[in-house]
Amino acid sequence: MKIRQLEYFCAVAEEKSISAAARKLHVAQPPISRQIALLEDELGAQLFRRGNKGMLLTEAGESLYQQSRQLME
Repeated sequence: MKIRQLEYFCAVAEEKSISAAARKLHVAQPPISRQIALLEDELGAQLFRRGNKGMLLTEAGESLYQQSRQLME
């Protein structure tokens, strides 16, 4: 797990959208999608539910988000 992955993850969690997170971070969408997928594979858990209302955190995602925010502060 890398800090950049956590930054991308937190941005998507806060923006509820990969495209909005990409704009916020000034990066393209594919690297964010790729890093989120790698993070989910590494943790063996789905972090987001993807739906028509955007990207919503799962229980595992919410836990990781809280820990990530504490780490970054």
